[in-house]
Amino acid sequence: MFYIIFDFCMAAIMLLFGIGFYKSGGKAADYLTGYNMRSVDERRKYDEDAMCKAYGKRMMYMSIPFLIGIAIDFRYPGIGCLIAWGIWLIMFILLLIDRHKREQ
Repeated sequence: MFYIIFDFCMAAIMLLFGIGFYKSGGKAADYLTGYNMRSVDERRKYDEDAMCKAYGKRMMYMSIPFLIGIAIDFRYPGIGCLIAWGIWLIMFILLLIDRHKREQ
C-alpha cells in the first residue's frame, strides 16, 4: 500500500508543478535552473511563456510513469514504483540532453 500512495504523491506533485508552469504565463521561468542567472539582455532572446508551457507539458508527461506504477503496484507491490522511477529517470535524462542541445 505504501508504494501505491508514494506513486500517487509523486504523480500529483509532477502534475501540479506542470500545471503551475503551464499556466504561469512565463512567470515561472525564474524557477528554471540557470535561467534566473542570465542577464536581462539574454532573457529577452527567449519567449518565457512558450518556454514555461513546454516545461509544464514535460512535467505533466513525467507524472504518467507514476500513474502506470500505481497500476502495476496493485498486482506486484514495489515493482511498479521501481519501473516508474526508471522511466522517470530516462525522461529526466532526455530532458537534460534536449536542454543542453538548445542552449548551444
